[in-house]
Amino acid sequence: VTQNMGFLRNFFLYKCLFALTFWNQVSLYLEDELLTSVSNDFPEDGSNQKNESLPLPCTNSHQSKPNFDWVVITNTTESLSLSEITNDNVKNLVALLSNFRQGSRLQNLTLTNVSVDWNALMEVFQTVWHSSIEYFNIDNVTQLSEVVRYDFNYSGTFMKALTANKILITDLYFTQDDIYRIFADMNIADLTVSDSEMIHMLCPSSQSPFRYLNFLKNDLTDFLFQNCENLLQLETLILQKNKFESLPKVSFMTSHMKSLKYLDMSNNLLRHDGAEVQCRWAESLTELDLSSNQLADAVFECLPANIKKLGLQNNQISNVPKGVVELKSLEELNLASNRLADLPGCSDFTSLQFLNVEMNLILTPSADFFQSCPRVRELQAGYNPFKCSCELQDFIRVERQSGGRLFGWPAAYVCEYPEGLRGTELKDFHLSQLACNTTLLLVTALLLTLLLVAVVAFLCIYLDVPWYVRMTWQWTQTKRRAWHNPPGDEGTVLQFHAFISYSERDSLWVKNELMPNLEKGEGCVQLCQHERDFIPGKSIVENIINCIEKSYKSIFVLSPNFVQSEWCHYELYFAHHKLFSENSNSLILILLEPIPPYIIPARYHKLKALMAKRTYLEWPKERSKRALFWANLRAAISINLPTVDENLCRETD
Repeated sequence: VTQNMGFLRNFFLYKCLFALTFWNQVSLYLEDELLTSVSNDFPEDGSNQKNESLPLPCTNSHQSKPNFDWVVITNTTESLSLSEITNDNVKNLVALLSNFRQGSRLQNLTLTNVSVDWNALMEVFQTVWHSSIEYFNIDNVTQLSEVVRYDFNYSGTFMKALTANKILITDLYFTQDDIYRIFADMNIADLTVSDSEMIHMLCPSSQSPFRYLNFLKNDLTDFLFQNCENLLQLETLILQKNKFESLPKVSFMTSHMKSLKYLDMSNNLLRHDGAEVQCRWAESLTELDLSSNQLADAVFECLPANIKKLGLQNNQISNVPKGVVELKSLEELNLASNRLADLPGCSDFTSLQFLNVEMNLILTPSADFFQSCPRVRELQAGYNPFKCSCELQDFIRVERQSGGRLFGWPAAYVCEYPEGLRGTELKDFHLSQLACNTTLLLVTALLLTLLLVAVVAFLCIYLDVPWYVRMTWQWTQTKRRAWHNPPGDEGTVLQFHAFISYSERDSLWVKNELMPNLEKGEGCVQLCQHERDFIPGKSIVENIINCIEKSYKSIFVLSPNFVQSEWCHYELYFAHHKLFSENSNSLILILLEPIPPYIIPARYHKLKALMAKRTYLEWPKERSKRALFWANLRAAISINLPTVDENLCRETD
């Protein structure tokens, strides 16, 4: 009894692996045969005992087998996953796999961390090929011995797919065809050899049943499958992350693949300079991924005519040329992460439905995109450095009318320029119609200018601005000529006590009353009167200015006639200018007749101000009061008179 128990302990787990495949067999005779076979391989004292049922713990994951030193990762009736396969336990593995013949339910086998000799590895492959296994995955394989030619028998297999990842060949000197031929002639539908530093793959020796080939992350170059005519059933070819450089050579590679539909050439070193090289693609190719290469604008000269889905993201494309190629079947185009400055048109892509131009250099997308591309159902244009301007305002308006065809709106659409609007979502950016409509802006500016001109003209006329400008000009011209007079010129000498400004209609009063009473008698006053003292040859304005400047005082005889006289206005203006420029008290106002305020013109605002702020002498109608009037007038004129002027009085007398 003790020996029987020891035998069962040593072989219990090993028996579970076989029993899982055959536990659905009713015949106890077949089970006895299986146990007998195992007993012969591993002899021990004692008799073998039959088990009519398998304990559940045998199917649990992560159960190690002490006798064989491999690790069971997964163990079900249809899937088996083992790890840590070495030269020490590979024969036991082959013996185990040899029992999974036709009729077994095991279909999936995964081997991980395999370190065996070349012949042992081939023996594992060969055993799997003649088993019930359909899907074989082998990962992280290290081949330990020399590679030699192996005559592989492909007949009688249920295999459908092989996936080999991270295969390391330690042998430095071997004939590469001895390895590549094993894989190239496999009679399965799907083959994956990835991350294995594979530099080449042979063309199958005969018509291959391959429908799916995946050579991801290897070192394959442009020489792969050139002039290979035995891949007529191939539909999917993945060559991502290799070292292909020539796009035309890639197209020639596919020209014999009559069933090819999908080709992944992303993350390579592909270039195309468009140097008059004709590309020949498989006519059946409908989906092509050329992302993450070094392709520029010339790539559009070398594209499959019947392509429906095209990936060109992360390249160096700055423009989509028009008229170079007509892709009538193209439905999806990915141009993200390039150098585009605007949205491409659809004149050459009449069936385009999906367009991705994210992360380019688009500042202001064309507002007429959806009009030129009526079939586009989704546009991805986010994450571009948008310049928030009037042109972009038109694009935003189009988005509101597009019916949600702008993917990622509004989060992915943010202003980059100008600096003050950086980070603002386009949906929150608004400009007035006046700011963006040039015609309207010009018309508005013109109308405002005309209105301003009209207002200024009205104010000028109302305030008599032209008159003041003209008078200022006359004043400056006279002053300029005075500055250029030679030294000793009498223009700067004060010659008169007072300058008389009056209307010609009031001249009788001036000549009969004012001048005789001031210029004769005691304390005579030398007056400057235009008819007597204006210098012939000079202009009237210049004479007025000279007389005012040569006189201590300026007497203005005010009456309704005065405010109607243009020359009186000139004289008042220049006298008032002297009053402020010399800060003197030189003005004497005589009100000859009352002046109603309503008859004073607007330009006489200085007169109004003077009459409101300064004391003036009113000519009395009663004769008894006139003596006091003349005394007051003489007193106003005779203030601080220099003695030098007394000679003038004697000459007058």
